[in-house]
Amino acid sequence: MNVRSFLKYWLPVLLWMIFIFVGSTDLLSAEHTSRFIGPFLRWFAPDIAEATIAAVQLVVRKCAHLTEYAILAALLYRALRLGQTNLRHAGVLSFVIAAVYAAFDEFHQSYVPSRTGAAQDVAIDCCGAFIGLAICALAGFPKSGLRNPK
Repeated sequence: MNVRSFLKYWLPVLLWMIFIFVGSTDLLSAEHTSRFIGPFLRWFAPDIAEATIAAVQLVVRKCAHLTEYAILAALLYRALRLGQTNLRHAGVLSFVIAAVYAAFDEFHQSYVPSRTGAAQDVAIDCCGAFIGLAICALAGFPKSGLRNPK
């Protein structure tokens, strides 16, 4: 693999993994994201209950988990399908790598004082990876090999 191919296919994967890692620090902890979500909701609905704000914040955070791993799996698939003769293997490997990274990410969070590592977040991340790969297949990602042949 030449440098140009690496930069085109693997650099986005590495940068996205770094983004996920940084997001797992105190920088994007619930305390910090509540500084944006709470005021926005109060601006939108001044009489909103604290419980509603907490519920919306939880949903937004879990959707972020889902989305970041959908993107990671799609980027991994894009990079791994290069040079693969069996593209479904690239899809499976993309899912496995995303799932392992999700587990390590939650392990990392367990050492950050303002964060917690949770197995349910790994499950959400894995669902996100699956959704990302499903979107690749449904969108007809060029020669994805993820669709069932007719």
